[in-house]
Amino acid sequence: MNNLNTFWQANKAIACFTIMGLILLFVGLNQSWALVLGIINLSLISAIMALGVNIQWGYAGLFNVGIMGFAALGGVSVVLIAQQPVTEAIDAGGMKMLFALILGVATIAAGVLLNRRGVNKWLVSVIVVIGYLFTRYYFSEAADLIEKVDPAITGYLGGFGLPVAFSWVVGGLAAAGAAWWIGKITLGLRTDYLAIATLGISEIILYVIKNEDWFVRGLKNVYGLPRPVPYEVDMQKSEWLQNIVAWIHRSELQLLSQSDQIDKLGDYVRGASVVFVKLSYSGLILLILVAFILLSNLALNSPWGRKVRAIRDNEVAASAMGKNIKRQHLQIFVLGSAIVGVAGALLVTYDGIFIPTAYQPLRFTFLIWVMVILGGSGNNLGSVLGAFIIWFIWIQSGPMGLWVVEMLGNYIQEGNAPLEFIENRVHYLRLVFMGTILLLIMRFSPGGILPEKNKEL
Repeated sequence: MNNLNTFWQANKAIACFTIMGLILLFVGLNQSWALVLGIINLSLISAIMALGVNIQWGYAGLFNVGIMGFAALGGVSVVLIAQQPVTEAIDAGGMKMLFALILGVATIAAGVLLNRRGVNKWLVSVIVVIGYLFTRYYFSEAADLIEKVDPAITGYLGGFGLPVAFSWVVGGLAAAGAAWWIGKITLGLRTDYLAIATLGISEIILYVIKNEDWFVRGLKNVYGLPRPVPYEVDMQKSEWLQNIVAWIHRSELQLLSQSDQIDKLGDYVRGASVVFVKLSYSGLILLILVAFILLSNLALNSPWGRKVRAIRDNEVAASAMGKNIKRQHLQIFVLGSAIVGVAGALLVTYDGIFIPTAYQPLRFTFLIWVMVILGGSGNNLGSVLGAFIIWFIWIQSGPMGLWVVEMLGNYIQEGNAPLEFIENRVHYLRLVFMGTILLLIMRFSPGGILPEKNKEL
């Protein structure tokens, strides 16, 4: 029995991922491969996001609930870097907007510099107020000019028209820069105050994105974002894909007439093109996830990683040994947020559309935290496993609920009030599933499915 338990502990990760793979295979065979690949891709992106949170919480004990703000900065980076510039809007108000932004930065810098030099506070206040008024005047005028340029289609400045892959790097840097600024202010606070501060700043970021139309169209959304993989329409015209699909279904096509063969082959090629594009995304996102995991594990097993965990386990003892607690926390906070920013950029790239209203705490905070807790705080593979399990349940809870209702309908007469009540609210079962899973894990396995290794010893 002890040998069996030891074997299970040594191979738990392999067994869990194998079971998850078999479940996805079952869904693919019984529903569709496009659906499964969609679940896999969103799970991989969520795994990158959960990895960033795991680095903050699992490595250093930093409770960050501003995840959606950093993810939104990654999404904004895709628009600003990959979209084509709107030349009419730039000509109309681009220079005025640039002047307003420079004037605003100069006003802030002047206020800080004069205050540090001990200049009279009333004089500093007057300078700042005058600078603000001028900044606001030019900013409002420039924003109005930009937003009036074909507002139904554009109404914003656009981007730089660079390859979309650059936006992933910029998304990480933007999130890292915001995290550095936030961390300098908040990391000296207690854990609960840190959570409140990060949530508040995240909401401020989203407020700016939603209300400044000249920036990324606000609530109008940005469509047609560039993608790093081929389009399905182009793949359907590819001869090599048509030949492969025709070879796979050759026995079925031979039984049809010439016209029916063309129609049926067209249907198969359309389905295959979707699968091919999603597979391309899967390979690309998986490559990025593996790179992050390898780098994270190398850092965790280095002297730096041991120092970070020592600070997490006992800040007082680490401080007494001369460790700079706030500096280490700032490093971890910036690194984790940068990874979340990259994941946010990948998500917008995968969707091909930037929707500010999609950034909800339920999706970008609660679910990510459940993934980390379920998989195992402090274990990178645990975060990946948690992402796959939670996202699979989140997507499949509706179909599973409908299946349960259908099974119950076979034994309960039609028109039963409780059954109709459940059927009308079946999609809310996902919230019940999430809560139930979280409670079970916290009760029976507080460390998660794959706990941190040094905590198992």
